[in-house]
Amino acid sequence: MHKQMTADPITLEVLRNALQSVAEEMGVTLTRTALSPNIKDRKDCSTAIHTTTGSLVAQAEHIPLHLGLMPTVVKAVLEHFPAQELAPGDTIMINDPYISGSHLPDICLISPVFYGEQPIALVANLAHHVDVGGATPGSMSTSTTEIFQEGIRIPPVKICSRGCINQDLLNVLAHNVRTSEEFYGDIQAQLSANQVGVQRLQELARRTGIDTLIFYMQAIINYAERRIRLALKNIPTGVYCFSDYLEGDGITEELIKIAATVHIGEDMVKVDFTGTGPQAKGPVNATRGVTLACVYFAVKAVADPDLPASEGIARAADIITPPGTLVNPRFPAPVAHANINTAQRITDVVLGALAQAVPHRVTAAGTGSMSNFTIGGQNARDDYYSYVETYGGGQGAKYNQDGLDGVHVNMTNTLNTPVEVIEMNYPLLVGKYGLIPDSGGPGQYRGGTGLVRQITVLQDAMVSVSTERNVQPPWGLQGGAPGRGSLCSIKLPNSTQEVMPGKCTRAIPKGTVITLETAGGGGFGTPRDRSPEAARQDVKSGLVSKDAAWKQYGAALDKDE
Repeated sequence: MHKQMTADPITLEVLRNALQSVAEEMGVTLTRTALSPNIKDRKDCSTAIHTTTGSLVAQAEHIPLHLGLMPTVVKAVLEHFPAQELAPGDTIMINDPYISGSHLPDICLISPVFYGEQPIALVANLAHHVDVGGATPGSMSTSTTEIFQEGIRIPPVKICSRGCINQDLLNVLAHNVRTSEEFYGDIQAQLSANQVGVQRLQELARRTGIDTLIFYMQAIINYAERRIRLALKNIPTGVYCFSDYLEGDGITEELIKIAATVHIGEDMVKVDFTGTGPQAKGPVNATRGVTLACVYFAVKAVADPDLPASEGIARAADIITPPGTLVNPRFPAPVAHANINTAQRITDVVLGALAQAVPHRVTAAGTGSMSNFTIGGQNARDDYYSYVETYGGGQGAKYNQDGLDGVHVNMTNTLNTPVEVIEMNYPLLVGKYGLIPDSGGPGQYRGGTGLVRQITVLQDAMVSVSTERNVQPPWGLQGGAPGRGSLCSIKLPNSTQEVMPGKCTRAIPKGTVITLETAGGGGFGTPRDRSPEAARQDVKSGLVSKDAAWKQYGAALDKDE
């Protein structure tokens, strides 16, 4: 019946917003009921709605990387558990990167939505757990050489069957992680989020009818495809090439090339990563699912940033990822830090290529990393803990706007962990947290500033730091200067301060002070074209020093300014 329907634009927009609202409510449920600060406070999670064949229909405004690769996860799971073979109350769990695309801490739960006896949709959420086993607390060691060292791998498996939780499986998984209490709590929150999604979609189907809802879910995807193809017509056709480098893999500090050739056709885009370096020995390898997510983000951000994301965007993109390379590794290459660093560099490379075609639609390079900071061990009560956080930095400037200061860019969108939450939950003391003056790249429009977090560990601990852009700073555009690079240092008790590599895992004694400074964003346009008033305001805001304002912009400042 629904095949003979014609899409009405008003109904399409109403149902598109209704479906997105369901995804948003799932996200609120997940974050409000989670136990770990990483999900509860930082909102390191994402929620989405898919068709019964795995096509993305709607998503909450969460983390671009999660959302971009979630269709890869859902479609892979459906190969093991077709929707027609599932039952009401079933939920599938998975975290295996070579099936799901992400890294092991990202556990995805997928539940079918039934109306009567008919499956009408799938709801899914993905959340970053603070520990899934492996070599180090937080499961984010920078020195692993195979995925088996990174934690427990979960293939597609039913965590719920007809509403009954598989407690034996849950116990086995919790037994293999350091923070089992938080694991139990966060899994329950994920289950609750999917239950809310199922209920709301059933209510929507009751109001619209099954045929109408299913028809418009597909119509939303078709609409997105038409719109992205139309938007691509506004980008000059041609071939655009760009390359950038990852600063080591955690094992060595040798640069690893990421190259992209972007072909813009009349209404399509082809991105070819031929020329990218071979897969790394260390844990920076990005599965194809991660690479796809980066391309979808970059293309949407440049071509039509206001377009709600769905499967339609993927239909207009052809992406080549040579097997055995950094952007499509072969099993069992480690992958833990691909999300943190490689995903951001892949995005930078695609944006760098697109900047050649439409420079006024692309920002200069941003901070270039999610800058992961993980500290774990045992507290004074001998309970295991795992503090996991990713830090923002400077956003790259664009043709008419300064970059934002101290924010997450590109593939991530998490909040920070409040100082009070850190000190209440972990044996850690925050000594400094703020923006870094003079770290944004000078330009007619200034790049955003990086930020600094300084933490003292109050018990012996294991720390893993993973960041980028400490060797090659974020590039500027159209004559803009690069932003300042990142820096990580430690001060051991009764010793001098020493600089750490950008990717490092090591044991540290009680009383050690760790300081991480993230990179600023690149500038846009010639610095001398910046308005004197903007330069003065930078100084008044503490974002640029007087000396730097004079040297970079030629801004004459009075002594009392």
